[in-house]
Amino acid sequence: MTTPAVGGRVGAERPVAAFVLLLGAFVAVAIGVYAGVHEPAGRPFTTLGFSGMLQMKAWLTTAAAALLLVQLTTALWMWGRLPGVRRDAPSGAALLHRWSGAAAFALTLPVALHCMWALGFATDSPRVLVHGLAACLFYGAYAAKMLGLRVRGLPSWSLPVLGGIVLTTLVVVWLTSALWFFTRSGVPLT
Repeated sequence: MTTPAVGGRVGAERPVAAFVLLLGAFVAVAIGVYAGVHEPAGRPFTTLGFSGMLQMKAWLTTAAAALLLVQLTTALWMWGRLPGVRRDAPSGAALLHRWSGAAAFALTLPVALHCMWALGFATDSPRVLVHGLAACLFYGAYAAKMLGLRVRGLPSWSLPVLGGIVLTTLVVVWLTSALWFFTRSGVPLT
């Protein structure tokens, strides 16, 4: 027996899911196209008190990635998938999930601004290419997830999958940028 999607009717999932995914794809492509056609400034817009643009980007991305642990833990708890913990998450878990996600997203905004405005979409090396593609996909998946929270008729599996894509792409962004930066010798970290 087929069960209806949360808040929707049987068969309504496909058009709604397609719309959400198309919006996410549009956001990802639009960011990539802008970063690709924009002439990079080659200098920081601001460093927010850090000694340089790369330091700012590495530390803000690291802080956002640290908040991913909060996101993952609260999501697993809310979905009853956190091993060794009772199934019912307290109401504060949802609030913590929302605010840690909003904070992580806000921390990525100055990073993305500098990537697009100062550096552009580069394809100099496989690392840089993977980094740029993952960053575009991160924002597309984030847009799709946020829209998915507001529309009715999505399949019940869609939000966890979109959340997993958001988490995975930000981890890839962190691995190809901040971790890479922190492992370079002779680079000032602050």
